[in-house]
Amino acid sequence: MCSEERKKSRPGCPTREGQSREVCLNGDQGKKEGKEILFFNPVFTHNIWGGRRLKETFGYSVMGDDIGECWGIAAHPNGDCTVREGKFAGKKLSELWREERQLFGNIQGDSFPLLVKMIDAKEDLSIQVHPNNKYADIYEETALGKTECWYIMDCPKETSLIIGHHAKTKKELSDMIQQGRWRELLREVPVKKGDFIQIDPGTIHAIKGGMMILEIQQNSDITYRIYDYGRLNNGKPRELHIKKGIEVITVPSKSMENSMFRTDYVKKNRLTLLYSCEFYQVFKLNINGTASFEQKYPFFLMSVLKGEGSLNEHFIKAGDHLILPAEFGKVKIQGKMQVICSCMPIQAQT
Repeated sequence: MCSEERKKSRPGCPTREGQSREVCLNGDQGKKEGKEILFFNPVFTHNIWGGRRLKETFGYSVMGDDIGECWGIAAHPNGDCTVREGKFAGKKLSELWREERQLFGNIQGDSFPLLVKMIDAKEDLSIQVHPNNKYADIYEETALGKTECWYIMDCPKETSLIIGHHAKTKKELSDMIQQGRWRELLREVPVKKGDFIQIDPGTIHAIKGGMMILEIQQNSDITYRIYDYGRLNNGKPRELHIKKGIEVITVPSKSMENSMFRTDYVKKNRLTLLYSCEFYQVFKLNINGTASFEQKYPFFLMSVLKGEGSLNEHFIKAGDHLILPAEFGKVKIQGKMQVICSCMPIQAQT
């Protein structure tokens, strides 16, 4: 979501894109146990379209009726989470990335590569698009564009998202945008709770009111707002980015067949790979009892969406965001929970 829309309140194996698979959970190869779990204090944003569900659902200590986003795992200048407890308590994630790179398998990179957030859309978000790395490197003050994905935590019945468009050429796209022919241009896609959606750079999109979404993305905060329904913020229309938006929107749009997937097939107590791309892998874990697996990645991000239980005898509950560092060893999870996990794809770790 666009940085200009908010103010801050602070208190496996790789597979082809879109292919789901279950990951071995026997945990028999554990080598190093007892590495510290990194729990984080989130950063929250106040948004014109935000609401109260994040604090009401998860008990977050944050004031306001316009809380749009909870940045659960983030090391961005616009939101840098701190470690909640333990040896590194009070340290920012960006500091750990600079000073304790062994926690992340000593992989290369100027900044922590991923950002995980929860979104509460009380109202519709703006029609927007994100650039890719190449465009961002040329026209923005960063080399990172924004590839992202959504897991729909909750939504009204019979609802939809805006994902893509119907224009066949760049000229047709430009004409439709300039003339405000939004109903003709925008592609609305019916969605349900539990759907997973991949949003590539260049995909015009918008989250509708009433949705709660978990977003996993590149560590970038670049958004080009194309249309904002004529809303006013502090008495003024919010800035639009029409020229850049038209330049980066992909024509024709990517097929939804390769962008949206159901996840209700995921079996209990099995870490299941939902999606893999150049920038991340995303897993779903439905716990009802006990599961164990080996943490073999340079780092492994986890967000608890529902329920409670334990992770290696540490109590965890809905709303917790954490990282299992490199060489963590065997992971044992017990309880009744829904967890979304992510990590870097193996090919991006070298």
